[in-house]
Amino acid sequence: MSKLYYRYGAMNSGKTTLLLQVAHNYEERGMKVLILKPKIDTKGENTIVTRIGLKRKVDHLIEKDEKIINYLNTIDKDIVCILVDESQFLSRDQVDELFMLTKLKDISVICYGLRSDFKTIAFPGSLRLFEVADVMEELYTICRCGKRAKFNGRIVNGKFTSSGDQVAIDGENEVEYESLCGKCYLEKVLGITKENLNE
Repeated sequence: MSKLYYRYGAMNSGKTTLLLQVAHNYEERGMKVLILKPKIDTKGENTIVTRIGLKRKVDHLIEKDEKIINYLNTIDKDIVCILVDESQFLSRDQVDELFMLTKLKDISVICYGLRSDFKTIAFPGSLRLFEVADVMEELYTICRCGKRAKFNGRIVNGKFTSSGDQVAIDGENEVEYESLCGKCYLEKVLGITKENLNE
């Protein structure tokens, strides 16, 4: 029976690069894959773009309230794996659809996304994936201090911020992100240090 996988990590942990490598591995062996991403992720528009410059057009952009199964019923029946980039932006219902697809149609689904937002709060899609995925794998990246980074610091106009909407796309409207370890997140984003902890 096929499985629902969730591969998650902070920004810059290589999620999209790994997705493209997995697609290449399947296709090199003559197997068909489908690449999806939520339309809310406007970076690259209908293309997934990696930080190291790799890119590929997606097969389908998922609308906010779309029933994914309706689209999947229109595609080639020879698909062996569905790869979903930026899956934190999926709704809980959409994650449930992907889970059902693995069990009832025996198609593997591998989702790639963030664990949490810049306030350390889980996205609805991520939370549901943690609840129902068969296999979860954390991907790692490095903080500015050299430790493992698990958090996403949002930078607006060159300064870290802990306020704003949950979704702001990297590279748009002067928004950037930096992967941080817990200590650097507390210090750089929240301004909490060992010295002022008890204040």
